[in-house]
Amino acid sequence: MLSFFAVLLWAVFWFALSDIPSRILSAAQNKVIALTADAGFSVRNILVEGRVNTDPDILKAIINLEKGDPLFSFSPDAAQQMIQKISWVKNVHVERRLPDTVYVQIEERRPLALWQREGKLHLIDEEGIVLSEQDLTPFKNLIVLVGDDVPYHVREFMDILFSEPLVRERVASAVRIGKRRWDLHLASGAIAKLPEDDAVIALRRLSMAQEEEKLLDKEVQTIDVREVDRVVVRTAPGAVREYKAGYKSQSGI
Repeated sequence: MLSFFAVLLWAVFWFALSDIPSRILSAAQNKVIALTADAGFSVRNILVEGRVNTDPDILKAIINLEKGDPLFSFSPDAAQQMIQKISWVKNVHVERRLPDTVYVQIEERRPLALWQREGKLHLIDEEGIVLSEQDLTPFKNLIVLVGDDVPYHVREFMDILFSEPLVRERVASAVRIGKRRWDLHLASGAIAKLPEDDAVIALRRLSMAQEEEKLLDKEVQTIDVREVDRVVVRTAPGAVREYKAGYKSQSGI
């Protein structure tokens, strides 16, 4: 078998280097590939690892093989280039595994947030790459980010937000204001206004206010942490205001 395969390889290289008409060369190459299939180098297995959200029908169409097809009729490089263009795919490796297997290893992008733009939701990863716009129900619990320039800031913002879990678990959505800063829309209905600069410090102050006063769980309309020396809270009409002197509470602002 080994010597037969060596002869076939020699034939392939000879045809590739020969200065003969392309029509004849193509026919000869097809003949050699058919001989390799007869010798046992035909597809028996297609192994795909790492696929979770990538559409299997698209993968099948790209690979375009059936059991029994000649293994050497398949181009791993061409398939790899096409699979790499799928939005869900971050990295991919494709190879033939002799004598009868095509192997595809996929590293998928990780969905991080839902980006709302012009009233439509898009699933995005940490690089702001749009992964999908269809069937987003499985990702309904992800935070919604609103604004035209969200993809350019999503990684930085989410890193900051995840650093303060007491705040993060209460945030339903976040809105870019003037392409400069963020407003956090809490599950309670309140809005927390972050500054353009030093958002890390502002979120730390919010987290401390939650830890000490349960501020994010109270009946408030807005929590403004844009000023470095105070937290300005606007209460809901008629709500009881019970905050430490360190927090300046205002009503009707």
